[in-house]
Amino acid sequence: MSTPDHNRDVTERIRQYIQTKLPNATDLRLEAMERIAVGWSHETWLFDAHWTESGESKTQGLCLRRDPGNALLRHFSDLGVQFRVLQSLASTPLPTPKPYWYESDTSILDQPFLVMEKVAGTCPSPWGSAGRKFYAEAAARGALPKSFTQTLAALHSLDWEAAGLSFLGVPESGNDFALREVQKWCELVKLSQLEPHPILVDLIGWLKANAPDNQRLTLVHGAYRTGNLLIDNDEVSAVLDWELQVIGDPMYDVAYVLTDLNREGSELLSHLVERDAFFRDYEQATGIEIDEAVCQYYGMLYQLRSAAFWMSAAGLYASGQSDDIRLARTAWSVPFVLEGAARALGY
Repeated sequence: MSTPDHNRDVTERIRQYIQTKLPNATDLRLEAMERIAVGWSHETWLFDAHWTESGESKTQGLCLRRDPGNALLRHFSDLGVQFRVLQSLASTPLPTPKPYWYESDTSILDQPFLVMEKVAGTCPSPWGSAGRKFYAEAAARGALPKSFTQTLAALHSLDWEAAGLSFLGVPESGNDFALREVQKWCELVKLSQLEPHPILVDLIGWLKANAPDNQRLTLVHGAYRTGNLLIDNDEVSAVLDWELQVIGDPMYDVAYVLTDLNREGSELLSHLVERDAFFRDYEQATGIEIDEAVCQYYGMLYQLRSAAFWMSAAGLYASGQSDDIRLARTAWSVPFVLEGAARALGY
């Protein structure tokens, strides 16, 4: 648990680091320092840097993400990779935070971290009543649902090769992409050191046997939803949380938008967009026809991914690698996810 003394120490260490990056700055100070109490994989700090340079006052809003040393996604969530992705996206039309610095030297802040632009906007959580009210009101106004869809279309339409994103790995033809994803999440299940449930074993077998061929390759965010977007004046001002991105089937993102996992208690996709409007606007913007059968497959894959994520969380707490009490509660989520998988498998 953070204490005032601990937070002051972290703030001063961050200030000293930024001073090394702004050697001509004088009177550098950090204000409005806030650790955001959301997210599972990394610590996130927001603040404003103020300094004087050549007699001129300057201000820059910054965001720092630090590896807590026990990330739920383990080695799949690498801040160095995230920084490189943001560098690649900086010159594209997709709205993303400008990356400034990445540090792997753990002597600075104890763990690797990156510093990027603090973009204007808010990120209401869709899981709470206040967030759902925010999105319901935005849905009624109409501008944000269209921006949500158009931003996903821009993501799937950008030239990922020209942007230099091939380093993420390019799947081979056929069903290589789907099988890669299945293997990735099976690996996380294994790393959790928890025994997989028989339903999970059945789900994995079904996913391997029914992996669809990939028809096209785009950049895929991997978790495109409200809660991973900054909103400013009913527009998406930035796409956040570049942890699960891959080069692969755009239907993987579309399926995530369509899944019930992201709209519990709402008829609106991601608590925001009407289904028919999403299909129409996405297909018009991308020229890609949404394949509902393929999306259903990826919806099943998300059941595996959710189970793996919660097993990773529960495993970290059970093994003593984390004392985050939220992780202790995630063991309950595993049977909930598997119940949904069992129904989908026809149990």
